Amino acid sequence: MIRARSTLVLLFTGQLFACGGDAEDRAAAVDLPRVAIAGIHIESSTFSPAQTTLDGFRVARGEEILASYPFLMWEGSPARERAVWLPTLRGRATPGGIVTRETYESMTEEILAGLEAVLPIDGLFFDIHGAMSVVGLDDPEADLLERIRVVIGSDVLVSTSMDLHGNVSERLALQTDLITAYRMAPHEDALESKERAVDNLLDRLEGGFGKPAYKAWIPVPILLPGEKTSTRVEPARSLYEAVDPITRRDGVIDAAIWMGYPWADEPRNHAVVMTYGDDADAVAQAAEELAAHFWRVRHQFEFVAPTTTLPEALETALSHRGPRPFMISDMGDNPTAGGAGDVTWTLARLLERPEFQASDGPNLIYASIPGPAVVEAALAVGEGGHVDALAGAIVDDRYAPPVRLEGTVEAIRQGDRAAEVEVVVRVGSLRVIVTQRRKPYHLESDFTNLGLDPRSADIVVVKIGYLVPELYEMRGDWLMALTPGGVDQDLARVPYERIQRPMIPLDPDMPDPDLSARMIPLANTAGVR
Repeated sequence: MIRARSTLVLLFTGQLFACGGDAEDRAAAVDLPRVAIAGIHIESSTFSPAQTTLDGFRVARGEEILASYPFLMWEGSPARERAVWLPTLRGRATPGGIVTRETYESMTEEILAGLEAVLPIDGLFFDIHGAMSVVGLDDPEADLLERIRVVIGSDVLVSTSMDLHGNVSERLALQTDLITAYRMAPHEDALESKERAVDNLLDRLEGGFGKPAYKAWIPVPILLPGEKTSTRVEPARSLYEAVDPITRRDGVIDAAIWMGYPWADEPRNHAVVMTYGDDADAVAQAAEELAAHFWRVRHQFEFVAPTTTLPEALETALSHRGPRPFMISDMGDNPTAGGAGDVTWTLARLLERPEFQASDGPNLIYASIPGPAVVEAALAVGEGGHVDALAGAIVDDRYAPPVRLEGTVEAIRQGDRAAEVEVVVRVGSLRVIVTQRRKPYHLESDFTNLGLDPRSADIVVVKIGYLVPELYEMRGDWLMALTPGGVDQDLARVPYERIQRPMIPLDPDMPDPDLSARMIPLANTAGVR
């Protein structure tokens, strides 16, 4: 292990971040490993006309990165004391459209410069989503890690944390040493998975074990929308429950299953199983067991809630006499899966429905639609004022044009990190949340902060797929509407041209694939650009 140096001052874009002083002196005394942190985290749809630029990312540097991990955020926490932490840059964005090349290169160059400045290092915590698409690149995460390897070398131990809806190409599998993924969807174990990636890294460094001797990678020709892979229900529940016991076998360090991301048209987009450890037979057997389990249940994946058309969902919701609220997922434009978030197709149909024309009609909350013109008008007239302006279809107008919202401003809230400004406009019995910038609505407080009570609403329509925990617990009943958009859940309607075929569920009668383990060699920088 390389001994920690006694001082370190790191320069990032004119901003000083000091990692020296007492912590460095203490590290030198006990020979703590030096571990850097870097990553770019987004899932992005190539089927959306949107593009994600740098202002769509929350870019953290230095101590701010450590503060985003509870297990590292305070001095004295167990993991914090196990290493000298050298955070460089972590970019994180709400899912969206393809990332511009300029944006990717800007963050990548800063990561590379930051890593160069903190050398030598013993390890790297590589924190990514795994479904980033970049203009002109087919495999951005692998490209990023290959370029990082040129700077840090092939001997540094890299531990990667990923979303289970990411993609693991053979290139990415080659360049990472320890890799893990979430085991729950919704991702209630996201932080737990990141901590596991860090623990795996530190355990290997502290024990002097170095790189795992064996990595098994198995591509599985299955590509499913996240709403069919919820671990709340079978078969995903049992599939992912099988992962942890396998990691406890002798010779196996960790194992992971990736479902892949279905809304990018790239050859790497498919399911993958990966395991690693120090016993070749144990690692290969573990990967093959998980892959075989996955393949056995390939035809059993169903949507986590009943799906139907929007008109049928509305008819069901309007006739519902059970507990409130009846929730409808407007799935095709889900911004948390990569949709543009401004498709007006669903909202236009709600505004046309006679049931919602009068103020005493069914109480429906719609969340949400970007509409800078509506926001500007609302700010001008204030709460209680009248607005008449267009909203939506600024980015994605393929399915419907902007909608006209003429109604009363019931609430204005400024300063939201995602939306910037939020406005509630009442049109008949509809309460439409309009935002300056797109925002997903996942928490009860997202509504109550605007003076809305979703629990007492008759119907809540949200641009989302499966309901995240707070909304799921709140629901009286729930349907998912197969609406159009950049993340259309009906994959048969998605115009794939470049993914590998055959593929389940697009080719249900395909022959059984070869699911034997492919052993991946240790990382190297040979041939890397």
